[in-house]
Parts: sequence; structure tokens; C-alpha cells
Amino acid sequence: MNLAQQLINGLVLGSGYALIAIGWTVLLGAARLVNFAHGQLYMLAAFIAWAAMAHLGVNYFVAVPIAVLALGLLGIVLQGMMLRLVMQQNLTSLMIVTLGFGYLFQGGAARLFGGNPERFISPLQTSEIRFGDIWFTWQDVLTLVCTLLLFGALWLVLNRTRLGALVRSVAEDPKLAQLFGINATLVYIGVFVFECAAVALGAGLVAPRSPILTSMGFDEVILTFVVVVLGGIGSVVGSLVAGFGLGLFTALFGALVSPAYTTAAAFALLLVVLVARPRGLGAR
Repeated sequence: MNLAQQLINGLVLGSGYALIAIGWTVLLGAARLVNFAHGQLYMLAAFIAWAAMAHLGVNYFVAVPIAVLALGLLGIVLQGMMLRLVMQQNLTSLMIVTLGFGYLFQGGAARLFGGNPERFISPLQTSEIRFGDIWFTWQDVLTLVCTLLLFGALWLVLNRTRLGALVRSVAEDPKLAQLFGINATLVYIGVFVFECAAVALGAGLVAPRSPILTSMGFDEVILTFVVVVLGGIGSVVGSLVAGFGLGLFTALFGALVSPAYTTAAAFALLLVVLVARPRGLGAR
């Protein structure tokens, strides 16, 4: 086993995990909403970008912003439909509704795009960088850089700006925040739009690594859930650490044991961490 290569692979995997999870992390922290359609939103964004390239003839760097914009608009529509439940903090109904949306997206995408795997190709994915036996692609570099920039910007917004203070206030007590004149409705919509746009960006950067399928959303939900819980509910820094940690664990476990058992091993890791730190890595 080439340890250095596996560490590189782990960082690449981890940046993807963290990037896909960031929207759900903020959604949980600010709106207390578990979105079980998160993986299907990832799938949908990948296919929108692929369709823009295949049918509209645009290049990759235009297709990804199209997917981000489309998912952001979809986020407005979805949050508008769920707003009453969100304002009531009816978590059971919200989980069922988002799960239902996930199945609708998957079925609709299968009907629209078909069930065959498609290649969502980035020109950076085929451009390799080699240092002896170690290699990675420019797509990996772009994903890592975008992940760090997005997490850094989000941390600054949430902890150093008035907007972040508004989001934190609504997260703590939406009814009390409204009494102080904060428009909780706009905050919830903004957070949900961010989640959808962020997962679309994650799809645009991560999905070119392998063929895309309309059934691929479930795996993304599972891995995102592990990252979010490991990092601590709503913890931005915790999610970043958990994403990279899970990526390194997955790469090393797959190389040393077997890739077939990585999901089971990831949940075993989750159980161990939660026994030691019940609130996750980002808990204070």
C-alpha cells in the first residue's frame, strides 16, 4: 500500500464529503430540519449540470452555475411548501415530507433522464498531477480549494456578521427572535436555499469522479448523515473535521481491509465517537 497516495485519496474524499454535507449542517443548526431529500438534491443537481452540457451545449464551467441556480430556485419553492411545518417546528412531519420529496425527485429524474449511467465530464478530471508515485487531478484540487473557501466564508458569516447573528438567534428560539423583530420566515428560506445551492455545488465538483445514476442519492444521504452527526449538529468546523476524518478513514480502511465494508466501518466509527463525545466532534 502506498500510504502517501492513500492519504491524498483520503483528503480528496474528505473534501467531497464535507462539501456535500455543509448545507445540511447549516440547515440542522439554523432550522432544526433534517432533510432526507438531501441526497436526491445532489443527484438532481448532477443531472441538471449534465443535461446542460449534453443538450444545451454549454461547457462544464457554465453548467455547474446553472445547476446551482436551479437548485437555489427549487429551494425557495420547497421551503415555501414546508414553511408552515417549519414555523411550527413539526419535526416528524418535516422528516416524512422531505423523505417524500426525495422519492419524488428520484422517480421524476428516472423518468426524465432514464435509468442508465451517464458521464458528467469535467475537463479538470482528466488532467493529472504527478509527483513520483503520487497523483491527483486538477478536479481534486478545485474541490479541496472550494471546500476550504466555502467553509471559511461560512464560518465568518455565521460568527462575525449581523446576518450570522440573525441566523443564530432564529436557531436558538424562532418565536423569541420574531418578538425582537427578526423575520424568521426569510431566515428559514435563506438557509434552505443555501443548503440546496451548496449541495448543487458539491454535485458539480464531486459527481464527475464517477458515472452518475438517478438512484445514487441514497448513498449520499448516508455519508452526509455520518459527517453531520460526527461533526456535531450545526457545527461548521466540526463538519469540516469530520468530513476529512471520514475521508481518511474510508481511504485507509478500503486499502487495508476492503472497500466493500467501508459504510459499515463508518457507522462503527460513528458509534465509537458518539460514545466518547455524544454531541459530536464540534461540541464544546
